[in-house]
Amino acid sequence: MRVRRICLAALLVGTALFAPAILAKGDPSFVLTGTSEQFGSYFPSYLANGYFSTLTAPRGTEPTRGYMVATMDYAKDDIARPAAIPGWNEIDYNPGGGWLNSTRLGKEIFTDYAQTLDMYDATLGTRYRFVYANKSTDVEVTTFVSQDANHLAATRLTITPQFDGSVQLTFPIRLWSEYQPRFPIGKMSGDEMIAAVIASGQNLDNKPIPTPDRAAVWYPGVVRIQSTGGDTKTLTLWLDGRAEQGVAVAQAAAIELPKGLDVEDVQLEQTPDKLSLNLKARVRKGQRYSFTKYVAASREGWGGDAQADVALAKAARQAGFDALLAKHQAAWHQLWQSDIRIDGDAKVQQAVHSDLYYLLSNSTEGTSWPMGACALTPGYAGHAFWDSDSWVFPALLLLHPERAKPIVMFRHRTIAPAQERARQYGVKGTMYPWEADPETGKDYTPHFAYGVFREIHVNADIAIAQWQYYQATGDDAWLKQYGWPVIEQVATFWASRVSYDPAHDRYEIHHVTSPDEAYDDVPNDSFTNAAAQKALRIAVKAAAKVGATADPQWSTIADKLFIPFDEQAQRHLDFDASVPHDKITWMGSSLAWLMYPNLDLPMSPQVRRNDFDFQLHELKVHGDDPNEMMMVMLAVGAAELGDGKAAGEWIQRNLVGFLKAPFNVRTETVANNAGYILATSAGFVQSFVYGLSGLRIDDNGLTEAYAPALPPEWKSLQLKGVHFRGKQYDITIERGADGKATLTRKSL
Repeated sequence: MRVRRICLAALLVGTALFAPAILAKGDPSFVLTGTSEQFGSYFPSYLANGYFSTLTAPRGTEPTRGYMVATMDYAKDDIARPAAIPGWNEIDYNPGGGWLNSTRLGKEIFTDYAQTLDMYDATLGTRYRFVYANKSTDVEVTTFVSQDANHLAATRLTITPQFDGSVQLTFPIRLWSEYQPRFPIGKMSGDEMIAAVIASGQNLDNKPIPTPDRAAVWYPGVVRIQSTGGDTKTLTLWLDGRAEQGVAVAQAAAIELPKGLDVEDVQLEQTPDKLSLNLKARVRKGQRYSFTKYVAASREGWGGDAQADVALAKAARQAGFDALLAKHQAAWHQLWQSDIRIDGDAKVQQAVHSDLYYLLSNSTEGTSWPMGACALTPGYAGHAFWDSDSWVFPALLLLHPERAKPIVMFRHRTIAPAQERARQYGVKGTMYPWEADPETGKDYTPHFAYGVFREIHVNADIAIAQWQYYQATGDDAWLKQYGWPVIEQVATFWASRVSYDPAHDRYEIHHVTSPDEAYDDVPNDSFTNAAAQKALRIAVKAAAKVGATADPQWSTIADKLFIPFDEQAQRHLDFDASVPHDKITWMGSSLAWLMYPNLDLPMSPQVRRNDFDFQLHELKVHGDDPNEMMMVMLAVGAAELGDGKAAGEWIQRNLVGFLKAPFNVRTETVANNAGYILATSAGFVQSFVYGLSGLRIDDNGLTEAYAPALPPEWKSLQLKGVHFRGKQYDITIERGADGKATLTRKSL
């Protein structure tokens, strides 16, 4: 599916402890816990609310990088990449013998350790006894990024010293230095990139956990700090900055001290790498002390400047940690009203919840920002791929349509740069880039991946998503104002991009890159042609809905668009028969993708079976380190064939190696641990919403395209709180008396 895996890759993970007792006891599928056994293999997660984030770390107090939605660095000769916002989550503690965050991670130092990601509450809790230099302190840390108040986050450190004496605490905002070395990725070839990385003492090989792969390429951009300040009386910090040649960024923090704390001194520290309030205080043995850091963050076009953020942080402190946390939890509990519930497999249930958690953590409402391929991280440079339209969008559409909508709105907002790109390539309409900048929509595909300018199926994927949103919502006004302009321009593109073959009286599409990207510059890629055909037919229907006149060529081309087929074998071909199908690729073949829910190319049951069997054969013969999305397609394909047992086996395969401990962070392949890939979570969710259910969104509604399927050991699968055309349903799949899976809908 992605040139980015072939060329290079990404970075990420999360935690929480203090879940309501009833939840912790009653539903462990929402809880993931790390132990000290994982100190050497800790794969970081993150906490986020769709607008900004922070990575997790074992102590719960370390400075980690965070990112803000569509906040990009545009350094000269580089590609646009996410700028790491100043690190806001750090608190450090020194009981007298050494600083907590600088002390070696060891089981004998961090005893009785547990770090928990509570996905129901979206909080990270860490608990341990810090034993060092003949002193011990019980430590508890709780961190969250507010789902209720999107500009706010908070971290609370609670210490219980086992001694009387003086301690130090610091509450910094970490001002990151620029990542080095930076490469001119905007113009370097693949060979030049590899040579430069090697010369810098790095490599692009798969690395053992927890070291991220490809960090030499998917490094963060920088925020240039323009002004900083703080006040030791009001215990506040603030800063204004700007992403390199990008948008303005602001942050502020307000510190809350325990009542009755014996404070000895408070100092403001301002250095090139840190803005901090530093505290000395006396503590008593066995007494609990809670220190809270309230943080506000904003960017140009979303919020105000540093002083506005100071006001937000102080207001949060005035309201109190418990009140802020309660509203955050309530907002998440509301999100979980739409859920996927499995009776019969606890591991799969937990994986589904972690995937939904990551999707919800990275989505917004009421915006036109897409989600980057690797969420709020620097992975794949934060660009919007077809992942947004074909993987993330359908996964959210039925459960959380308001969180799917920004993806289709982004494509409408960025029509102009897509039109300009079409002109550059000598075609009409819109030619959306393979890698779109999430702020501007402009093309920032790395030069080393230049071949993907031919992976033009992205244009059809975008139109399909627009139509799906309309089908799922029935919003005629939205279609006319937003969806139709995108669909019409995409159809115009395809009409100008096809070639007519008079000898066979058919239309063809030449010089494309297959989704199986090792096959570059091939004629008549089946997936591309089928997607273009569907986009053209969508345009005809959309025109009728909005009262526009469809170009007659759209139907003519769609009816005569060639999709390669082997009559003797009664199966589709990956692309034109003139191209040998003999390369070792991560997919082996792309035929399974003809069945994927968004495209769902019509075919007979026998052809579907033959395509599926060929895919399995090629995966064994020509496959290498298969992508997680291939597991999804095989699960969906098996369900379409009525084989619940095989579908369940492919779902199980999706748990092995792809989920990195301790917080179920999905990586693109088992061997490549570059970082979290949002589309992998979305794909897994689609296995249930569209795969096992047999449901499809089409002109007739939410239809049962084929009989539902259940793995043999499962009792039921429930899609809770499904939204469709203004109504809500619980959809349940369970076995009847005859042992066959049946689907029922209950209106809410």
